[in-house]
Amino acid sequence: MSHFAELENGIVVRVIVAESLEWCETNLGGQWLQTSYLGSIRKNYAGVGYTYDEVRDAFIAPEPEGNLGFDETTCQWIMPKIDIITNEGE
Repeated sequence: MSHFAELENGIVVRVIVAESLEWCETNLGGQWLQTSYLGSIRKNYAGVGYTYDEVRDAFIAPEPEGNLGFDETTCQWIMPKIDIITNEGE
């Protein structure tokens, strides 16, 4: 079993587990692409609302507010680092 993303106009509308791409197309219709939790297929695991970029052959998350740019290698948004303050030892 593998994970597959259904696309409408290049946007992921659902992700399912199925036997094959052919099964998805035959039984559910529409446009489907395989995705992977490990990011070994199409750079990132597809999520609802993600865009499929045909040129990069990648699923890309919606652009988050406050991002610092886009990493072309990973196809992920670059976010500022946040320092976490803990009260350990008090």
